[in-house]
Amino acid sequence: MENKLVLILGGARSGKSRFAQEMAARVSDRVIFVATAVPGDEEMRTRIEKHRRERPSAWRLLEAPRAIGRRLAANLDGVDVVILDCVTLLVANVFLTGRSAPWRKEEPPADPFGAVREEIDEFLDVVRRHPVLCLVVSNEVGTGIVPENRLARRYRDALGIVNQLLAREADEVYLMVAGIPLCVKKAGTLPRPQGNENKGHDTGVGEP
Repeated sequence: MENKLVLILGGARSGKSRFAQEMAARVSDRVIFVATAVPGDEEMRTRIEKHRRERPSAWRLLEAPRAIGRRLAANLDGVDVVILDCVTLLVANVFLTGRSAPWRKEEPPADPFGAVREEIDEFLDVVRRHPVLCLVVSNEVGTGIVPENRLARRYRDALGIVNQLLAREADEVYLMVAGIPLCVKKAGTLPRPQGNENKGHDTGVGEP
């Protein structure tokens, strides 16, 4: 199998995860599902259990709220497809470290975007060195209202920038609209952007 990176974006309940799982099932049953969700309360635990029941039993599960690249590298033997679901929660886990993340108690990173970038770079380095189809799920959050507090605005900015980074690296990008996948990038159809288009904006977050 050749290496391929696919980014799947969309809003809440847009069908992102379902589309990723359907795409994976068409390729192979040797799938590893990298889950970044943290069961912080009963409602989230119920959601996680529901999603677990909906996935094929043959699929392997890797629960990795952080350090996804390092943990995935040790679990790729015999894998044809990787699903990362989702980048949205991965970024939240980085931003909440030392604040309210129940799975690890440590000081929040001085540069949360830098910490997110390290996570993504390490993950991409791992998957690009293996002949796998990698399906990355993330939320498109830039079309909603402006968050009311600085932390939430920095989080929104960081996720948007990470989505741009992933889209540049991806071979294909899909945008989910009401359950319908719209292909917005195919390999070789878009030039790689040059420079930092948003450089100088007061977002509180550095640009890639």
